Amino acid sequence: MIDLRSHLRLQAILAETDRFPLGVELVSTRGTMTQKQTLKTRSFSADLTHSPRVDWVSITDNAGGNPQLAPIALGTPILYAGKEVIIHLTCKDFNRYALESQLWLLASQGFHNILALTGDYPIESFAGRAKPVFDLDSVALLTMIEKMNEGLEVTSGSAQTPTKLDATHFFAGAVTSSFKFHENTLLPQYQKLEKKILGGAKFIINQIGFDSRKGHELREYLRWRQLGDVPLIGNVYVLSPMVARLFNQQKIPGVILTDELNAICQKQGTSPDKGKKFFHEFAAKQLAIYRGLGYRAGYLGGVHTYAEIEEILDLEKSFAPDDWKLFAREISFSRPGEFFLFAQDPATGRSLPGEVNPAWKKSLSARNASRNVTLAYRLSKQFHSLLFSKGKGLAPLAGKICQKARDPRQGPPWLRGLEHLSKSVLFSCQDCGDCSLGETGFLCPESQCAKNQRNGPCGGTRDEKCEVFDYECIWARAYDRLKYEGRSEQLLDHAPVIQNQGLRGTSSWANFWLGKDHAAKKSAGPSS
Repeated sequence: MIDLRSHLRLQAILAETDRFPLGVELVSTRGTMTQKQTLKTRSFSADLTHSPRVDWVSITDNAGGNPQLAPIALGTPILYAGKEVIIHLTCKDFNRYALESQLWLLASQGFHNILALTGDYPIESFAGRAKPVFDLDSVALLTMIEKMNEGLEVTSGSAQTPTKLDATHFFAGAVTSSFKFHENTLLPQYQKLEKKILGGAKFIINQIGFDSRKGHELREYLRWRQLGDVPLIGNVYVLSPMVARLFNQQKIPGVILTDELNAICQKQGTSPDKGKKFFHEFAAKQLAIYRGLGYRAGYLGGVHTYAEIEEILDLEKSFAPDDWKLFAREISFSRPGEFFLFAQDPATGRSLPGEVNPAWKKSLSARNASRNVTLAYRLSKQFHSLLFSKGKGLAPLAGKICQKARDPRQGPPWLRGLEHLSKSVLFSCQDCGDCSLGETGFLCPESQCAKNQRNGPCGGTRDEKCEVFDYECIWARAYDRLKYEGRSEQLLDHAPVIQNQGLRGTSSWANFWLGKDHAAKKSAGPSS
């Protein structure tokens, strides 16, 4: 029997200050528990379970968009042997009902540590590519988990009074990326990170990356925003020549490995041991850097045997206390022209704590025209201000007109026709009935975002463009629009948005005016 108090263990581990805890990523496999590859993974997991040097095991959920064995299958024997387990839970395969069901299962089995992820877009598999779900995103999932921890209130059947379910004890975390190249792709990541923490994320793991200055900037950003107490876990992926090549070619969305570092990795691959010693030392140096930068713990991926882990940890232990400062200069593979929020300290090469890049501060107040500030955007803003400001302009009158219509959810036919025609032409509207245009810079997240992201960008990009469709992310474009107006820091003031699918096919205008859409459930950010 699992002690329900186990939900406190990982929290206690990450609160320790006298050591640097370690988590190891365990990638699930395709097939049953008796599959040959799965047996190898189970053997590796047994080594991790019984190692005093590994504090928790983190198990992936259909990583890379591949269908794989559910993480609970690999996690159960680890958990019941007494080792802490983090279960990855992604939104790409489950709608909110299935996610809730999965969370009840995990809680019932004693799994309390969750890494909430939007998830990778599905790739080719059985009979082609699966249709992704993305009913929720990571911010909305964290919000739901937080509600479950408070005791979810549900109403069923003819019951008039909600029933409060037993509270869960999830310790949920999230992932963020500080390795984006442009200002309009990096800063929305930071803003979304804050929304994840506000939504209930109790720890943060950074994306795979190989630039110590970017790693330091993430740490300083949390301190700058007075969120420095949130445990930050440094992600170290053990490279090989093949993995470096894949990362360099951006085969894994969101992971950046520069040409310079790739050339080093390929050269090391020609050595007698195929670079094994170099790559293990490189990983050990990264762990030392994260420890020195003030990260709360390390996170090791890309390892397949416990012997590798032992060698890396022994190397990291052999370093002198201040060696990480030299390593930080050595492992600083940024790209020419890359945007940094904080100014650089010439003495260390790292970010200057709290000293914002002067060029960025100046650009916030400048009213320079942007290629993303179109005539359609300007007109949409004017129309929105006139008709979709709660209690102002023509909004009260429009609400009365819809209320008197034969079908209030559609409004009068002439108005419904105007809505459908204008939004189809201007925004390629998908008629979801619960519109977020006013919160996404008047860029439709259903027609122009592969993952229907309504609470900020996902982490997956290739060459700073959408990982699925080769165009600029709507959140980068929305950032540019708000920056033009001097409001870029308000990009995600609306979050979280949780879309009501029950309104699909109805008038989003009528739903807003009558207080039936998501905007009625929160105080900020009206939708049009």
